Amino acid sequence: MITMHLLALSSFGWTTIIIALTLALAIPGTIIIFMAVQKNKSGKNKLLASNILQEAKNEAKNLKKEAVLEAKEEVQKLKEENDAELKERRLEIQRAENRIIQREDFINMKEEALEKKNDNIENLRNDLKRKEDLANKKLEEQQHTLDKITKELERVSGLTKEEAKKELIVKFEEEAKRDAVVLVRNIEAKANEEAEKKAKEILTLSIQRTAVDHTSEVTVSTVALPNDEIKGRIIGREGRNIRALENATGVDFIIDDTPESVVLSCFDPVRKEIARISLEKLIMDGRIHPARIEEMVEKVTRDIENTIKEQGEAAVFDAGVHGMHPELVKLLGRLNYRTSYGQNCLKHSLEVSYLAGLLAVEIGANEKVAKIGGLLHDIGKAVDHETEGTHISIGVELATKYKESKAVIHCIAAHHGGVEYESLEAILVQVADAISSSRPGARRESLEKYIKRLQQLEEIANSFEGVENSYAIQAGREVRIIVKPSEVSDEQTVFLAKDIASKVEKEMEYPGQIKINIIRETRSVDYAK
Repeated sequence: MITMHLLALSSFGWTTIIIALTLALAIPGTIIIFMAVQKNKSGKNKLLASNILQEAKNEAKNLKKEAVLEAKEEVQKLKEENDAELKERRLEIQRAENRIIQREDFINMKEEALEKKNDNIENLRNDLKRKEDLANKKLEEQQHTLDKITKELERVSGLTKEEAKKELIVKFEEEAKRDAVVLVRNIEAKANEEAEKKAKEILTLSIQRTAVDHTSEVTVSTVALPNDEIKGRIIGREGRNIRALENATGVDFIIDDTPESVVLSCFDPVRKEIARISLEKLIMDGRIHPARIEEMVEKVTRDIENTIKEQGEAAVFDAGVHGMHPELVKLLGRLNYRTSYGQNCLKHSLEVSYLAGLLAVEIGANEKVAKIGGLLHDIGKAVDHETEGTHISIGVELATKYKESKAVIHCIAAHHGGVEYESLEAILVQVADAISSSRPGARRESLEKYIKRLQQLEEIANSFEGVENSYAIQAGREVRIIVKPSEVSDEQTVFLAKDIASKVEKEMEYPGQIKINIIRETRSVDYAK
């Protein structure tokens, strides 16, 4: 057993020894080989490094040469630029010096000229002084002579100088007045002739270019009936139908003994129109009872509102006006159912707009302002039955509310002369309004108002001193005034006509214009025996 163990140990030990010996022999060889390889690599690296270093040195030399060359070229370029700039500056300095020399020469010449002028002025001053002294001496001599003549004239005439002066002043004053009156007459006659001619041309052209129907119109307030039997159906049992009509429309239905007609009474022209159309449709339909009446009135009201809007839009389109507030457009449509002295207000407003616009073009005023001012000048009449105040104040308020321009608002405010005119357009609107309202057949007045206006015109004329009689003729378009020749001279008639015209303008309201015609007549009567 022990022997076997020794053999095993012995076997293990020899193997180990052999391996150790093998390794011991192999390691030195390996180290030698490695060292040889490293030595070879080191030699190659040194050679490579040496080559790289040599190439770097060569490249650095080349770069240095290129840099030196570039620097030299840059220096040369800068030197050339500096030389050129220096040369240019020297030329500029030379030119400036030349200009200064020229200016100095010019100034020297001016100084010499001024010195010569001063010498001439001094000579002229001395000459004037001599002449002034001579003139004063002659003036003293003339004054002395004049005093002698004045004393001699006072002695001969028996009047002092002051008394003679007063007589001459009075005489010259009378002559000056006569000459002034004659001059005023001539100037006025010439100005009136030219102005009338030009005004006629402009107005004729403007009127010819307007095509608005201006015949007299009256909003219908009577409904024709097919027969008198229908009156009972309109009244209804115990008056229920007529009450329903009046409640639904706000209009008074007057059914009396007038044959085959019903009279409608209402201050609102739109409601009156709704009532008229509703009643006509109910008569045509044949069914007249409270429920049908309310239904028909509602339907007609809607139709009228649409019609009002369409008529307003058509008026704005026809007038060539754009951008107007929708509420103003509706109010314009309402004017179609409003009349003034029998004249349709919407057609009248359209005509005023056309005329004002054409007149503005002719004289160079603002056409747009004139057109809008003419179209809206009577806009207050659309609601004057609902709102307190004149149609002018209501119109101004409406135009202000709906943001119209100040120029248009002034046209509305001034179209009856209630405020002072501040623009040409306001005057044109007033003129166009007068033309439209004074056309033959455009308006109708009651006989009572017509006679009252004529009487007032004659009363104003007769209120002046020296007036013997006055006669209003041509429907109040002219007043002929006969003056007393013993109290009113020919010259005074000019001023009397102006005073009467001014008073008529202040105290009366009238369409168009009134001619003041003063007649002074002197008659000499004798008899042959």
